[in-house]
Amino acid sequence: MDADWPVIAVRFALYGVLSGLFGLSAFSLYGLRGGERREALALKPWLVGSAVFGLLLSAVALALLAASMAGTPPWPIDREAIGMLLSGSATGTAWEARMVALAVAALVALVAAGRLSRLGLVALASGVALATLAWAGHGAMDEGAIGWAHLIADILHLLAAGVWVGALLGLILLVMRPAPRIDAAHLALTHRALNGFGTVGTIVVATLVVTGLVNAWLLVGPGNVAALGATLYGRLLLAKLALFAAMLGLAGLNRFRLTPRFQASIAAAEYRGALGALRRSLAVETACIVAILALVAWLGTLEPPTSAT
Repeated sequence: MDADWPVIAVRFALYGVLSGLFGLSAFSLYGLRGGERREALALKPWLVGSAVFGLLLSAVALALLAASMAGTPPWPIDREAIGMLLSGSATGTAWEARMVALAVAALVALVAAGRLSRLGLVALASGVALATLAWAGHGAMDEGAIGWAHLIADILHLLAAGVWVGALLGLILLVMRPAPRIDAAHLALTHRALNGFGTVGTIVVATLVVTGLVNAWLLVGPGNVAALGATLYGRLLLAKLALFAAMLGLAGLNRFRLTPRFQASIAAAEYRGALGALRRSLAVETACIVAILALVAWLGTLEPPTSAT
């Protein structure tokens, strides 16, 4: 079966944009203080732009999904198919909830992105928007108690991944600041943000591992593990797991070696080497997570091993 590349591309973009929106707003809550949210990250443009882009991508995704279900070309838009999708399916209801949530996030971020209560609302709305993507994946294919367990695991997996994506985005924005704009206060802020993500990161990893095991049990099944390499789905899944392992290694390197080294370099006023090492590590970690999101977008269009049994 040929891959549906437009659908995969839009799914990938949605995962990235909505994860970044939720994760960056969450990172700004637990990793930054007061005026830092506005000055350190230029938060408003990032949040408003991501929410608006998410709205546009969601509209395109709906048109592609309706065309796929109706067996018609994506252009011109089949309004009848879209109407049926919106009125008669959980996927349509989830899409409507996403659009409302993203509109709320965009408006609130536009008015007052740096205020704690407003930022909390942006994080909540964007978290809802990200969670709705579970209805566009395999988590919505089961029924009954198993279906709910699968859906909940998918939602938690999405949210945990979003926290990681947003933290990486926030940390990269901090460490990539041009040299003329780096002062002692910014260095201290960057170290605190790096150190603060350590505890949050532990919770994120634990959530990803547990929910990933639940999804693997439901989508792959114990009896199909040995044959994963024989199918496209299995090979993509193995690649995703390899990239996840690499991310864990890089996260451990950042937390236990590079961040302490960065702290010592700040005290010695010789931070450039340590900051460069952090930049390279975070860049590679970001490349890994971008590749993982692309694989997830592709996997969501393929039949898992359990569907063939």
